[in-house]
Amino acid sequence: MSEKKPPSAPKPGDQKPKAGPKQAASAAPPENEAADAAGWAAGEGAEVEAAIETLQAENADLKDRLLRAVAEMENLRRRTEREKSETAKYAVTAFARDVLSVGDNIARTIDAAPENEIARDPALKALLEGVQMTERELLNILERHGINKVVPKGERFDPNRHQAMFEVENKDVPAGTIVEVVQAGYVIEDRILRPAMVGVAKGGEKLPKPPAEPPKAANDDSPQSPDSPEDGGPGDGKVGINVDKSA
Repeated sequence: MSEKKPPSAPKPGDQKPKAGPKQAASAAPPENEAADAAGWAAGEGAEVEAAIETLQAENADLKDRLLRAVAEMENLRRRTEREKSETAKYAVTAFARDVLSVGDNIARTIDAAPENEIARDPALKALLEGVQMTERELLNILERHGINKVVPKGERFDPNRHQAMFEVENKDVPAGTIVEVVQAGYVIEDRILRPAMVGVAKGGEKLPKPPAEPPKAANDDSPQSPDSPEDGGPGDGKVGINVDKSA
């Protein structure tokens, strides 16, 4: 019969190591892992939302700046075009004012010619006709450059367009009617170049003054009203002036 061997003592390497802190943590219940994952996801989501809001705010700011820049460039373009057009129209303003004095002297020469002598003196008649032709040619040249003569006789007096020199007692016409033109006026395009010097009737029936916007002088560079066509308004930017083209 074989002899029974006593149980051998466990070897040092056969002993199971004790669980360390990491293993204890890894052995944590699954509920804690889900809570940690949810917290991390919530933190990451908040950061992403904050970043999105920041980018959206920056995008809105850049869009607003772009729209403002585009609007400013469009306004600058329109203003430049308007100034360019006005410069082309009114560039001869100063020169035209100097030329008007020449036209005034020619008109005075024609008015000073004695009618009874003209019929009897062929030389004087020919001279007068030559002066009248010179006046007509001068007016035609001015007209080609947008400058027109204004003879407002019979019109209502307008202080924005006319300069009253005296009053005439006349009950046959409404008060404020122009009955005499001492010196003709001129307009350049749609602006007053020189107001007409006139005599105004008084003593007649008074008529109500019509509402009207004052015309701009030829040297007036102030911005146009919103009713002007350059600014998209309904007005046509013109003034109601009787232009004499018969000469």
